[in-house]
Amino acid sequence: MTRVVVIGGGISGLSTAWLLGERARAMGKTLDIRLLEQEGRAGGKIRSVREDGFLCEWGPNGFLDNKPQTLDLCVGLGITDRLHKSNDNARKRYIFTGGELHRLPENGPSFLKSRLLSWPGKLRLLAEPFAAPPPVGVDETLAAFGRRRLGDEALRKLIAPMASGIFAGDPETMSLASCFPRIAELEREYGGLFKAMVALARKKKQERAEGKVSSSAAGPGGTLTSFREGIQFLTDTLAAQLGERLVTGCTVSRVEWNGSAWIIKTSDGMLFSADLVIMAAPAYAAATMLEALDQPLADLLRAIPYATLNVICCGFETRGLGHQLDGFGFLVPKEEGRTVLGTLWDSSMFEERAPQGRALLRSMAGGACRPELLALPEEQLLQLVRDDLRVSMGISAVPCFSRVIRHGRAIPQYVAGHGQRLEAIEERAGRHRGLLLTGNAFRGVGLNDCVASSQAVVERALAQL
Repeated sequence: MTRVVVIGGGISGLSTAWLLGERARAMGKTLDIRLLEQEGRAGGKIRSVREDGFLCEWGPNGFLDNKPQTLDLCVGLGITDRLHKSNDNARKRYIFTGGELHRLPENGPSFLKSRLLSWPGKLRLLAEPFAAPPPVGVDETLAAFGRRRLGDEALRKLIAPMASGIFAGDPETMSLASCFPRIAELEREYGGLFKAMVALARKKKQERAEGKVSSSAAGPGGTLTSFREGIQFLTDTLAAQLGERLVTGCTVSRVEWNGSAWIIKTSDGMLFSADLVIMAAPAYAAATMLEALDQPLADLLRAIPYATLNVICCGFETRGLGHQLDGFGFLVPKEEGRTVLGTLWDSSMFEERAPQGRALLRSMAGGACRPELLALPEEQLLQLVRDDLRVSMGISAVPCFSRVIRHGRAIPQYVAGHGQRLEAIEERAGRHRGLLLTGNAFRGVGLNDCVASSQAVVERALAQL
């Protein structure tokens, strides 16, 4: 029987192991699959914890339904009836700048009325069709792209907060092509973002007229979707369906090739042999496991940086709170000098995230630009977050619930040169038949991205087998 070992029990490893088993069974193949995870539980940074009636997400709080990957996975798992879409409040997104919250404009008239950008900033934005073309042979940073096409004010107040909200990253170092490949593709194809928006709007209008697209109340990029139990329900379901194929509390120390099979050694002396190994661990962890096998490959993996992140959950009594919380939440430009990167109004988006008469706010702090916040004492960090909530939202009440969650290496950073590094990683890994890599360190950090990467690596695995 063909033996497969998947290393790393986050969403990437879980979906890879499960999808591989399903695809093999459909093809009439029999595989002996083992998924090894060092923690005592599977799921990685996906964790939904209910405390005092508040449901706190340690990592992502859902996925967008405008892409099929995670939805298809839910269909296969038989859990689509448990999906829970965010309500219409999620359409309303804000930026805190100049001492107040500004709703992100959703159309031309609201853009002109908005005070988020100054009139010079708006005029510069309208000049986007006449921007210089992208530099040739350069992995342009997100900041350079923003200044070139949209201007410095739009970069500071729109692009940079978006980058921190998704990647907790620094736009001055982030690769546009690796972090936002669709934007780079639209510029190449249409010659500019406004031209692309007009062309795509015409295409969508035509598809609606032909009955190919149904209108929806989705917010930017689709509707945020989770489960009433929290997004951990997805990873728990994967773990339950994998059953005995999942081995937790198993720390892999080395991965070696003995000439006829892969040998996976654990820190407690256990040995697993395999015909195929799929690494779904974080890049830095995979580097340690592969050092004895291929030092250059390990060095390339270790060169992928990670940003820190603090997640601060605060529960409040809604009576006398002083804010309606009728939205997704807000992001904060770096120039504002605040502690938080942004705050999500979780109980406004999803029901049952807080007890009746209470609200749950989840703030993010740290990231690539503020790694020192990870070392702050919990009480000090919580006070800084409370100060930000007071300044941005007028909330001076003492939280009736609080929880601080620390992630020392939270989100991989796709800095300039990431594409070249990926090519080098794939070339080195390709020298070892039966060794495959997947995870969020390579081609997307979102939940949909991780599942898409799992689908791709499963097809490569089946081709090798």
